Amino acid sequence: MSVSNPRFRLAMAGAGLGFVAVALAIRAVAPIGGRLEQSSATALYASMIWAGVLVLWPRLSPVAAGAAALAWCWGAELFQLTGVPAALSEHSALVRLALGTSFDPVDLLWYPAGVVPLVAVHLLLRKRLVKSKISY
Repeated sequence: MSVSNPRFRLAMAGAGLGFVAVALAIRAVAPIGGRLEQSSATALYASMIWAGVLVLWPRLSPVAAGAAALAWCWGAELFQLTGVPAALSEHSALVRLALGTSFDPVDLLWYPAGVVPLVAVHLLLRKRLVKSKISY
């Protein structure tokens, strides 16, 4: 499947929605505020951002897409130190979902847990597709 193919973007959008669905399922069964809920949500947020990057820029290399996703996640987390996201979140649930509300240094470690495996799988699939001479 060529990256210029709309199916690639659709697949990435579907992956992003899948990550959200998994996060919501974990939230439904895990204790609210528990470490499992918080850590998995953080990693799955990063996974969703990775998929979103590829929806917007499907020609990015796997490593560049991963770096862009991590830059967004780490930037949003550090932005929370300013208090601006918390203030904006009081007025918008969408802002709360996109930017969060309070800084947690542990989140900085969980973001790569959501992105690095996806980059690795993307690299492996890309290599396999190139070997079989199928454009993706």
